[in-house]
Amino acid sequence: MDQQSPFLSAEELERYARHIVLPEIGGPGQQRLKKARVLIVGAGGLGAPLLAYLAAAGVGTMGIIDDDTVSLSNLQRQIIHDTDSLGMKKVGSATQAIRRINPHVTVEEYPLRLDAANAESVVAAYDIMADGSDNFATRYAVADACAILKRPLVTAAVGRFDGTLTVLKPYETAKDGRPNPSYRDLFPEEPPEGLVPSCAEAGILGALTGVMGTLMAMEVIKLIAGVGEPLVGRLLMYDALGARFETISYAARAR
Repeated sequence: MDQQSPFLSAEELERYARHIVLPEIGGPGQQRLKKARVLIVGAGGLGAPLLAYLAAAGVGTMGIIDDDTVSLSNLQRQIIHDTDSLGMKKVGSATQAIRRINPHVTVEEYPLRLDAANAESVVAAYDIMADGSDNFATRYAVADACAILKRPLVTAAVGRFDGTLTVLKPYETAKDGRPNPSYRDLFPEEPPEGLVPSCAEAGILGALTGVMGTLMAMEVIKLIAGVGEPLVGRLLMYDALGARFETISYAARAR
């Protein structure tokens, strides 16, 4: 079928029937999902459930950027990969999984690390970004590029048993007329090297990334379909051990 067609085929109408019967989504919302171009930064713990649910939801074009390969220690949480994927580039493994989930999705692979030098050129080709990277350098690069190019950004991070999630649209103003906060309003400076241990050093509960990655997919779908209230100016915090969600508001700093 023509991947560029804005219309839903009979097979797609059946595939997405549970979306289409939702008044908030309907046929127009599903068509917006089909026409959307979403860039996912990282095909790891957060990226795995995010990619799977966006593919199942019918996001028409998904870019995946990751320079890593699949290793055995990834499989405890990175569920889009499997034992047969060991040694493969993560972008290639993820693409194979997405095609099994939904053949109507076009995947664009970037087997490289996103950084300050290439971020704007990659981000410019997409409507929405979703950052599931595991380091602050990449997060700052993505956030800065999205702010400059006026692209919404869904960004999340995880610790051993906790996670955070927010949506950034610093190029717009809130209902009260104040500018929306940026990533640098939330994290003004990168933590000193070694202060935040990696998951290899500290460990991480595998299912935690499933919770947070799925919440990222929810925010992306809301942004595309134009439903609900995205987490702009709000930071969602999840404590897995206590089974608690909390949301705090944050604002743009004086510039």
